[in-house]
Amino acid sequence: MSRAAVPQALPRAFAAEQTWFDRWDYSLIAVALILSGLGLVMVASASVSIATRETGDALYFFWRQAAYLILAVTVSLAAMGVPMHSWRRAGPLLLVGGIVLLAVVLIPGVGREVNGSTRWLSLGRVNFQPSEPMKLFLVIYLAGYLLRRDAELRSRIGGILKPVALLSIIAALLLLEPDYGATVVMFATALGMMFLAGVPMMIFLVWALITSVFFAALVLSAPYRLERLLTFMNPWADPFGSGFQLTQALIAIGRGEWSGVGLGSGVQKLFYLPEAHTDFLFAVLAEELGLAGMVAVIGMFAFLVWRAMQIGARAARVGDVFSAYLCYGIGLLFALQAFINIGVNIGILPTKGLALPLMSYGGSSLLSSCVSVALLIRADHETRVGA
Repeated sequence: MSRAAVPQALPRAFAAEQTWFDRWDYSLIAVALILSGLGLVMVASASVSIATRETGDALYFFWRQAAYLILAVTVSLAAMGVPMHSWRRAGPLLLVGGIVLLAVVLIPGVGREVNGSTRWLSLGRVNFQPSEPMKLFLVIYLAGYLLRRDAELRSRIGGILKPVALLSIIAALLLLEPDYGATVVMFATALGMMFLAGVPMMIFLVWALITSVFFAALVLSAPYRLERLLTFMNPWADPFGSGFQLTQALIAIGRGEWSGVGLGSGVQKLFYLPEAHTDFLFAVLAEELGLAGMVAVIGMFAFLVWRAMQIGARAARVGDVFSAYLCYGIGLLFALQAFINIGVNIGILPTKGLALPLMSYGGSSLLSSCVSVALLIRADHETRVGA
């Protein structure tokens, strides 16, 4: 039997052996809900000053994030009801749809520009960022591709050339926005998935080197990217100019000490720390909840990634290779985005506009993250019988 011929009797056999309550990974559900709930609370706290100044309603961003969360949970519940083989078949269509949306953003007068970047589509009072679901669409497509082209990937260089060509198209569209952070995350996730799929080490290393050189060239070719890199290395050299955002984040983290100054009592969010409720939400959390809060959040993200890899490994053992690759890819997505966002906040990485999954303000990111968790839960639901 080929790898693509995954037994469809697994869910039925599973249902016969387990009670309804035992069919879902409640630890994973709980961690995802705690992270998104804590994110909602921190968005309310971090956005009070900017919401009051811009709208007159101190809880403006809180109510919007709450609405996004309700929508994300609703869509995720629907996604949990879709069998994994349906996601596998939909992979190419989702990828094409994502590429089309990335192209539409670049049409003059259609895409919405914010802070010099055109990354959003305006849907009435809501802005939609196509690069967020594109990350998940890419993982779904690659999981199916790695399953279909398993032998070719392990024996011929052409097996890796095809996904790299697709990645290049996606990267070109993202860099025109520009969205350097999303490009890095997608390339790193794709290369990680191909490595886990068994691509020969030499081929993998060559492509990893080519990718690294390409992104280094991009940094050096754009003055603002090079400035961010130099600022990250020594933000205190210009604390009121290029280093302002990072120094304010570091001050917030320092003020938090062990247990924080108290929820809602932080001061860096009061017009000192830019993007406090989006990219730098973790710095506000560190100030108000201290090292204890930081460790708790990092621990929950580590658990989420560990569960993704564990579910993927079990899926591989029972022969559901698509679910295995999908879980690996989602785990890599969460790990990379959380690491980069937190790394930027604590000053170990250059500033990048990446949201903290499940927590930062923004409907596109929250929706994509919740659906990603839903797919992990569905994969676990279908493969637990083979553990």
